Amino acid sequence: MRPESAGDSSTDSLLTAVSAALRVDRDALADALLGQLPVAVAVLDADLRWRYLNPPFRQVTGVSPTAVLGRAAADPDPAVPRVLADGRPRSGTFAGRAADFRRLEVAGAPTGVLVVLPGGADTHRAELERTRARFALLEAGSERIGTTLDPDTTCAELAAFAVPDFAALALVDVLPLDTPDTAAHPAPGTDRERDRPRLRWRRAAVAREQAPPGAAPSSAVPPSAPAAGTVRHRPGSVTARALAEGRPVVANLVSADELAALLPDEAALSAGRGAGVDCLLAVPLTARGRPIGVLTLARAHGSSLGFTAEDTELLAAIAGRAALTLDHARRYARSQNTALELQRALLAEPGSPHPNLELASRYLPSGITSVVGGDWYETVRLPFGRTLLAMGDVMGHGVEAAVDMSNYRSTLRYVAAMDLPPHRILRQLDALIAEQENARPATCVLALADPARARWTLASAGHLPPALLTSHTTELVEVPTGPPLGTGVGGYEQTVTELRADHALLLYTDGLVERRGEDIDVSLARLSALRLPADGPLDSLLDGTLAALAPEDAEDDIALLAARVRHRPS
Repeated sequence: MRPESAGDSSTDSLLTAVSAALRVDRDALADALLGQLPVAVAVLDADLRWRYLNPPFRQVTGVSPTAVLGRAAADPDPAVPRVLADGRPRSGTFAGRAADFRRLEVAGAPTGVLVVLPGGADTHRAELERTRARFALLEAGSERIGTTLDPDTTCAELAAFAVPDFAALALVDVLPLDTPDTAAHPAPGTDRERDRPRLRWRRAAVAREQAPPGAAPSSAVPPSAPAAGTVRHRPGSVTARALAEGRPVVANLVSADELAALLPDEAALSAGRGAGVDCLLAVPLTARGRPIGVLTLARAHGSSLGFTAEDTELLAAIAGRAALTLDHARRYARSQNTALELQRALLAEPGSPHPNLELASRYLPSGITSVVGGDWYETVRLPFGRTLLAMGDVMGHGVEAAVDMSNYRSTLRYVAAMDLPPHRILRQLDALIAEQENARPATCVLALADPARARWTLASAGHLPPALLTSHTTELVEVPTGPPLGTGVGGYEQTVTELRADHALLLYTDGLVERRGEDIDVSLARLSALRLPADGPLDSLLDGTLAALAPEDAEDDIALLAARVRHRPS
C-alpha cells in the first residue's frame, strides 16, 4: 500500500488530477514528491506497517528500506495509533528520534500515518552547506593554484594552499623535467612498489604552518625554508605507497617510530618532528594517466582524529586539478627548453668576420614565463675586407619561430654570397621567403662594414634603427624602412654612414627598448640617452647596455650585436 495523500480529500483529488494529466502512475508520483522533500518522511499503513521512507529519513535514522518495508513498525509510539484513530496530529518519538505524526486519509477514511522527523531538514541543510563549502574550496584552489606557467610556482601555490587550512606541513615532489615518461611505471605483472625504480624526485615546494603569536618558532621548521632539492622516497613510506598504488594513502595518529618509517626522507622527517606531526596523507599528482608528482601533508598533535575520508576526498580533488595545471606547465617548460636550446645552438655559430672588424654578441631569453622568440643575428664574410652584419626577429614564438630563424640565417648566407648591396639582399630574401608557404615574416636590418672605404651601408626591413655609439653620444641611424621579409612586397632602400675607428655600431631587437603601453619614440629616446664608453671592450659595452636598458622582467627576448673597426698596432 502506498501513501495516497498527505492531506485532505482536496489534496487527494489534486494528486489524482495531476497524475492523470501527466499520465504517470499515481503511486510513483507520490513517491517522487515525497522523495524530493528536504525533511525526513516515512509512511505507515493503517496496520502500522512500513510502506515508504524517503532518502533523508534513511540518512538520519540509518533504517534500510529492504529491512523494514512491509513489516510492522517495532514498538511504535502510543501517539501513532491515537493519530490513526482520531485524526488529531501529535508529537512523540519514532526510530529513537523526535517525530510528528499526521493521519493519511481518503474521503475521510484513514489509510495510514505520515511520520516526519523535524531534524531531517537540518541534516539536509547541513549536507548542502558541506557540498557548497567543498565547491567553494575547489574554486578557491583553481584560482590560487596555477596562476603562471612556471612549474615551481605552481608547486609552491599548491603547498601554500594546503597550509595551514588542511595541514601543518606540505611537501610537493615532482619528477625532473628530463625524466622519461615510462620511468615511474614498472613492467606489467610486477609488484608495483617493490619493482618501481627508486627515482630521484625534486622537492619543488615546502610549506609550514607559522608559529602562533608569542610562541618561539621552531628552528627546525622555518616557514620560508627552501625546498630540499633532490630526494629519494623511502620504500614503505606513505609517499612511496601513494605513487605505487596510484591513490591517496592515510596514516593517522602514528608513533614517533612509525613517523620515521612513513615520512619519505630525512629532510621530511626533520621537518615533521619539528612541527610535531602525527597524521600523514600522501596524494599522487597524476595527469594523463601518469604520475608526475606527489603531495605529502602532515597534521600536528591535537589535530582531532587526523585526516578523515571527507578530507581525503576533498584534497584528492584539489590535487587532481593541480596536477592537470602542473602538467600543462611542465609540458610548456619542456617546449621552452627545447626552443631555447635550439636557439642558443644556432646563435652560437655565427659566421667569422674579417680580422679588420671586432664583434661581440649577446642573447638574453625572456625566461620561462614568456615564450621563446625568434631573435637572430648573423655575420657573413665578403670579398675586399667587407663583412655583412644582420639582426632579425621572426614574428611569433616557440620552436617554430626558432626553426624559421635558422631558415632565415641559411637563406641570408646563400643570398649574401651573390655579393649584392644590402637593399638588394633584402629584396632577394623577401622573394625567397615569400615563396615558402609556412614561413613566418621577420624584421631584419643589414649593415655592410667596408673599412677600406670607411663606410657602413645599411638597409632595413621593418626593423628598429641601428645605433652608433661614441664615448659621448648615442646616435640612431636613420635607415629607410621597408616591409618585413616574407611579405613579397619588396621596396627596400639603403643609406650610407661614416665608419670611424672611435664608433661602435649596435644592432638590437625590440626586447631591448620596447615596453608595454609605451610609445616607441619614448623607448628609442631611452636608447639615445645612453652614454657608454665606445672605446673599451665590446663585451663590456654590451653588458653596460643590458644593465642600463634591459627590463628586470623581460617580456621578449633580447639579441645584441656590436661591431667596431679593429685597432691595429702602429
